[in-house]
Amino acid sequence: MVLFRIIKGYLRLFLSATQRVTTFHLNRMVANPTLFIPIPFRLFGQKWLSLHPIQTSLTIMTDLTHYTSEAITLLSSLISIPSISREEEKVADFLQNYIEESGIMTGRSGNNIWCISPMFDINKPTILLNSHLDTVKPVNGWRKHPFTAKVDNGKLYGLGSNDAGASVVSLFQAYRHLSATEQAYNLIFLASCEEEVSGKNGIESVLPQLPPIALGVVGEPTEMHPAVAEKGLMVLDVCAHGKAGHAARNEGDNAIYKALDDIQWFRNHRFPKESSLLGPVKMSVTQVNAGTQHNVIPDLCSFVVDIRSNECYSNEELFQEICSQIQCEAKARSFRLNSSHIETDHPFVKRATQLGRIPFGSPTLSDQALMKFPSVKMGPGKSSRSHTADEYILLSEIEEAIRLYIEILDGLVI
Repeated sequence: MVLFRIIKGYLRLFLSATQRVTTFHLNRMVANPTLFIPIPFRLFGQKWLSLHPIQTSLTIMTDLTHYTSEAITLLSSLISIPSISREEEKVADFLQNYIEESGIMTGRSGNNIWCISPMFDINKPTILLNSHLDTVKPVNGWRKHPFTAKVDNGKLYGLGSNDAGASVVSLFQAYRHLSATEQAYNLIFLASCEEEVSGKNGIESVLPQLPPIALGVVGEPTEMHPAVAEKGLMVLDVCAHGKAGHAARNEGDNAIYKALDDIQWFRNHRFPKESSLLGPVKMSVTQVNAGTQHNVIPDLCSFVVDIRSNECYSNEELFQEICSQIQCEAKARSFRLNSSHIETDHPFVKRATQLGRIPFGSPTLSDQALMKFPSVKMGPGKSSRSHTADEYILLSEIEEAIRLYIEILDGLVI
């Protein structure tokens, strides 16, 4: 008892600097002091970077079955809390409490939750493990309740189970294991919001608050194959101007006819640089609007162009080339979502390849587009299940993901 009182007094003194450490956490530490050793915390930009116990080598959980069970339980809870994009507050509250009740300190900005491995060393590179908490709205056709997690025949059903809840919980379990051991890098786990709508309150708002990142691992359903390139997105609003007139007389300047030449250009043009992973830049006219009534020559024709860029061009470069080729007025909604790429000889990709994973180029967009540092997209599940009725993840895919994340990252030198 005397020893326990000494330890408890030391811990209370040590932890008194933060209000986030509760009596619950303190009592857990004292109840089994061999599980934890206190680690000095650091401040970075007036935010808590890390303050959580490191498990000793005697207590590191190496049982993959346990990690998987923890992940499935957490995922089931996350599914039960609706988290449509821009409505993630409740699920963020739950995840933050879950993490902190396990003795790990968190940082938070809006509905983005992160934690940083203890003994953060500015001389080491930092790896970011990221996935998103938000989901799309449930589509029509669900036979099961989208917000009720249900396990059936080895499948866990629920909205966001595949995209990307399974990645969130698998990356977190990998983080727990890896942050309890000495590594040649610092580690950050980040569960971000607004990914499905590329919102500015998501990961883009968090990255400036974190230390510099050397590598991002983005959890999205890829069947645990590394996506080493990802297409970017740029949307153009294009407008042709004419002159109104009566349709019965030979007057006016038809804006539709003026737009047709440029629409045809978007259909046929091919940019010379094509990617071996992503193919050519793809441009599609997806919306057209013109005219007010049948007997009036339209003086305005507007159309929308969806452009999926490859890693050979930045969105700004594509926009400049397009404007030099068309007659209509074009405005880009944003240049933010550029294509991403990582070299296939990067240590992470090489180790994944050694484990039988196959690098590929992904046509779908993720938060990689907002990362200005090397990143790779890799997570459990299939992209084809995303945004569909009766979305599910295989329980075996969660187990495989945790195992592969740990096998790739443990001892990695970047």
